Amino acid sequence: MGALEGKTAFVTGGCGGIGAAICSRFEREGADVIAADISDNGGAGSFRQFDVTDEAGIINTFEELARNWDKLDILVNAAGIEIEETIENTTLEQWNRIFAINVTGMFLTSKYALPLLRKASGSPGGASVINFGSYDGYIADPGLAAYCATKGAVHALTKAMACDHGPEGIRVNAICPGYVDTPMLQSFFEGEGSGGDGQTLEALQQAVRDVHPMRTYGKPEDIANLVNWLASDEARYAAGQLWVIDGGLSAQVQQMKL
Repeated sequence: MGALEGKTAFVTGGCGGIGAAICSRFEREGADVIAADISDNGGAGSFRQFDVTDEAGIINTFEELARNWDKLDILVNAAGIEIEETIENTTLEQWNRIFAINVTGMFLTSKYALPLLRKASGSPGGASVINFGSYDGYIADPGLAAYCATKGAVHALTKAMACDHGPEGIRVNAICPGYVDTPMLQSFFEGEGSGGDGQTLEALQQAVRDVHPMRTYGKPEDIANLVNWLASDEARYAAGQLWVIDGGLSAQVQQMKL
């Protein structure tokens, strides 16, 4: 029997690199999973078209889920985008869009999921909400100003949610990944914000590996492993925390990284 047998899970961004890995792991662990995203990639879970910026659509989705599910055990807020600009080159439209997806979308999804999450609060581990922050909410990569700002907001929102809804049996935590091999990371490598200075893609990728104490960056499955634990009853005492998973990158003095 899997660790999530009999549990229900809703994963925003469930068809992206990390989201898809989470849905796949949840499904292997026995959960009934909805992969909620803008478009389907044919991965694990039941696909549900879902726009985190559409309040009416979010309300309709959870009203429909309430007719089919008696509870929601796990909510993963993994939907997110990245903008590779300094504040000087970020337009107001870009700023508003990234906050709408990375922060407001998390707020709206969590808000309308709460009635179903409360119905799972009596289980041994309670209900589990897992938000996606970033190590960029602690320290900053160059050329990612708006992205860093959204992740700092996610970290604060996570702690506030944990305080507000912990008494209801709802645990709220945030995962804070570093570099993970996803399409978003590849886009960063190819963009100006990476500081590549004309290097080949392969050389830049190796340079990034080399600055990590573990001399590698993560895979989506590495993140899914931690998410799976936080979603399980084993993590019943874990709440209000920001779980950094970055291969030790943020632990070292950067001036000494070579």
